[in-house]
Amino acid sequence: MDLPVASAIKDSYELFPRQMKVAARWLLDHPTEVALLSMREQARRAGVPPATLTRLAKRLGFDGFNKLKEIFADSIRERPKSFAGRAEESMARREAEGDGVLIGDTIKALRGYLSDFAQPSAIAALAAAADLMVESRHIFCIGLRSSFPAAQLMHYVGSLLGSPTILLDGIGGTANDPLRFVGPRDVLLAVTVSPYTRYTMQVAEFAVSRGAKLVALTDSELSPIAKLSEIVIRVRTEMPTFFHTMTPAFAAVECLVELIAARRGSRALEALAANEAHLAAFDTYVLQIPRVPQRPRPPRTRRRCSRTSTRCR
Repeated sequence: MDLPVASAIKDSYELFPRQMKVAARWLLDHPTEVALLSMREQARRAGVPPATLTRLAKRLGFDGFNKLKEIFADSIRERPKSFAGRAEESMARREAEGDGVLIGDTIKALRGYLSDFAQPSAIAALAAAADLMVESRHIFCIGLRSSFPAAQLMHYVGSLLGSPTILLDGIGGTANDPLRFVGPRDVLLAVTVSPYTRYTMQVAEFAVSRGAKLVALTDSELSPIAKLSEIVIRVRTEMPTFFHTMTPAFAAVECLVELIAARRGSRALEALAANEAHLAAFDTYVLQIPRVPQRPRPPRTRRRCSRTSTRCR
């Protein structure tokens, strides 16, 4: 969010009481819902009493929650109409049941989350992260549990482009070993969403203490890792089902590697060509469908003719 009230919330967040912190995160993480839902419904979804939202609004200098809500509503009106319409549809509560409804709600949510990356603030964050990574000595990548595949994708595709990526995956208990070399010329890409993993936070704190730049793929600008980060790329995770989604994190990584490839230019093309040659040497992929062997034909016998006759026998 780029609203002035968002900056005020971030600046004062650590001073808020516990429940007010929960309410503050709700406001920053769900700006469309703040603009469209009643205060009571927002309090229910955030898991706080309605009075907490009122106290938060007054703490931020508003007469009441409705005045704060108007700020968010004005922001939504300034967005393209089609986006606001999609957002309103995706948050509507459905009473119907069935496979089609579940799939439809999931796809609508993902469509909205992925469209967030086309917003100017997200583009700026992705571009800034790509700039850091292209100039870095090493790109350390970490993500645990459901966050691991996104971190591994950054490591894998980044290495194909010739980027010096290092995956902190902890095989054989060696996760900490590569961190001996982390320093001011390095970048750590950390993927972590609620509930945030303790080890990811420990690695981030250590890398920052050694001067490395931290790029966080996380679900909130108020997540524990955000305050340590040079750049925060927000990825939405809420879903209409019981589990969260990591699809936006994958999309963010794919955007990053596209930007890195563009910045590396001919170096990326040379690295890709060298990698393809290496894979071909090991016959890694099935590049074409093998032909079905044909049944061998019987050998043709040569017919012999006599010298005195034109007939062959």
